[in-house]
Amino acid sequence: MRWTPCSSKSRCLDSNCSAAVNAPVLTGAYVELSDLLALRHRRAPSRQRTNLRRGLQAGSRLSKLRGRGVDFSEVRLYQPGDDVRSIEWRVTARKNKPHTKVFREERERPTLVVIDQSQSLFFGSRVRLKSVAAAEFGANAAWRALAHNDRVGGLVLGNERTPVHKPLRSVRGVARLLADLAKQNQALSRHTRLLNPAGYRDSLQRIRRLAPNSFRIVLISDFLTGAQAWRDVVPNLARHNELTLVRIADPLERALPKAERYSITDGSERWQFHSGNRRLRTAYADQFEQRDEALKSLCANHAARYIAVMTDDDAAREFL
Repeated sequence: MRWTPCSSKSRCLDSNCSAAVNAPVLTGAYVELSDLLALRHRRAPSRQRTNLRRGLQAGSRLSKLRGRGVDFSEVRLYQPGDDVRSIEWRVTARKNKPHTKVFREERERPTLVVIDQSQSLFFGSRVRLKSVAAAEFGANAAWRALAHNDRVGGLVLGNERTPVHKPLRSVRGVARLLADLAKQNQALSRHTRLLNPAGYRDSLQRIRRLAPNSFRIVLISDFLTGAQAWRDVVPNLARHNELTLVRIADPLERALPKAERYSITDGSERWQFHSGNRRLRTAYADQFEQRDEALKSLCANHAARYIAVMTDDDAAREFL
């Protein structure tokens, strides 16, 4: 798969290639590493929601947590309105003037990007497959986090393997994550075996071990494989981390195609149906909405962010 506006792969790797950098979305059935690397130079959205600050080791954004923070900054003279609980009594007694401690509300939040590349994402009816949309969104999230000076790591939930990358503050670290992402993406095919639910659950448990607390975690999936496993892991991850769920879906999953007779297969069995049946169309659309509402409710109950991305939209550019 390549960027549509470019005629050669080498041009897509060039940071000066405006066509590659500004292309709306990646398209097609598969993604190449060069596609994901080129996303580093894509222009960020004009809307900026983050607060930058000076520092070396901590992240480049102020924590959303309220209170006095956890990082001591300095001691200064007490000023009207300061919290009396922050008075530094020993300095106050020594200098005979009230002094208060100042805390920073800044803390490092390493970013962990979890990208699903299991068999249920090997589907799409417009522009690209869900697996490609998930790969693009994951790469965008990783590059954006690195641009904010965060440490970035991740997992790729493949059918056969789950490559794990510990958070690092380096381009090479992100590139290695994206190389595994491209490899797992290209391993998908219609003949690939469905992932064992037990293996999928074990892979999700690895996220908890890798990100115990104070992480920014982005889960990118269609949440169809191992649905119960996702419901189990989200509360535990959200309890001590900043969590975002990104649901990847295709328009054909939301509504049946125009009224005609269709034949479908899962590779071993074949079924026929007529999409003009009103009751069938309603039940099909309701099923999609119910899954969507269930995920929204799960996120709302655990203070997690929820983002819905369709294979034919450009929402991936609006993240972070």
